[in-house]
Amino acid sequence: MSFLADPVNFITQWLSTLLIGWGASASFTQLILYIIGAGALTLGALFFTVFLIWLERKIGGRFQDRLGPNRLGPWGIFQPIADMLKIFTKEYITPTGADKVPFNLAPILAVGGVLAMWAVIPYASTVFGVNFNIGVVYLIAVGAIGDLGIIMAGLGSNNKYALLSGFRAVANLISYEVPMVLVLLIPVLFSGSLGMNDIVKSQQTWNIFLAPLAALIFFTTSIAENGRAPFDLLEADSELVAGFNVEYSGLKFGMFYVADFLHSFTAALVFSTVFLGGWRGPGAETIPILGFVYLILKSSLVYFLILHIRFTIPRFRIDQMMDFNWKFLTPISLVLLMVTIVIDKLIPTDLTFIRISVHWAVNILIWVAADRILSAALKSHPAKVVARPRPLARPPHVAVDEKPGGEI
Repeated sequence: MSFLADPVNFITQWLSTLLIGWGASASFTQLILYIIGAGALTLGALFFTVFLIWLERKIGGRFQDRLGPNRLGPWGIFQPIADMLKIFTKEYITPTGADKVPFNLAPILAVGGVLAMWAVIPYASTVFGVNFNIGVVYLIAVGAIGDLGIIMAGLGSNNKYALLSGFRAVANLISYEVPMVLVLLIPVLFSGSLGMNDIVKSQQTWNIFLAPLAALIFFTTSIAENGRAPFDLLEADSELVAGFNVEYSGLKFGMFYVADFLHSFTAALVFSTVFLGGWRGPGAETIPILGFVYLILKSSLVYFLILHIRFTIPRFRIDQMMDFNWKFLTPISLVLLMVTIVIDKLIPTDLTFIRISVHWAVNILIWVAADRILSAALKSHPAKVVARPRPLARPPHVAVDEKPGGEI
């Protein structure tokens, strides 16, 4: 094993040999390696967030025809560092009447829930935190910890806007996890395992080719579960000022900031692992560092699509957002799961081309049927007009309640 081909395991074996040579027991050596690995993964993810903040602001600037950070350092690359220094030095403010335990615990849970997801993602054929045999269940469980942090922030802030945001968090984040869990069962079905590394190894054909509609639903629900546009009603500035974090300042606000940016890339990592083959690629099993490169490239593409949606699509109304989940995504997910189970049992796995063709045909039929049903429902129950359209400016001689042309 060379350092260039598999640097992580090369360093791990060198440290293990060194500690045992110093007289440490095998169990103590293993404990030390676990602590070092967890610390390196956590610090690496947090430092990577600094780059993500700069990258997202620059991409957002290009999408929205503005420059983004461009003053501090070349291309504004030092702007996140200036933001960090400002956040570290700002005053902590706790509002009067706030419930201090959930108020102070919420930012920690928000960041911790995202970082915990990195523990089970396989980054290469030989590099992963823990290879749980229930990795998918673990991902769903620790993802809910971040949701819990948002809810606690809303409930503990003693602020009506934060409280309303907490209620929306319950409605949005938890509701969209229902179709997410349903479509996650499809890759589990294909691999025969709940382990993340087993799901990657089973993808001789990427799951997105076998279940394109499931991949689309999972991608959509990942954005909603992250609270990103167009599902960002948790912190809709036009309605809730800043939402659940309106009463936070200093490093506590910064932790929510880090959780938001890191969660977005984490969703891309999970999607790439479950539906795009993860680290799989030419030479990835013999040269593990290539698997890491493949995973980063796939995740970067998915991350770019998430940013594309964020910076180009306006947010839904809260009733539209909930209707879309319960009346569209969840029924499709249930039907798709049942049909996929039947097809997977009827067609042998060695008939790859036939298997892919049948899955695609069924996915298209389900989508067309759902579109027809939705169109018919919208025609029979048209959306209510919540406000009459009005011009942005009126001539000085026209009264407030008078339409142009003299009509009242």
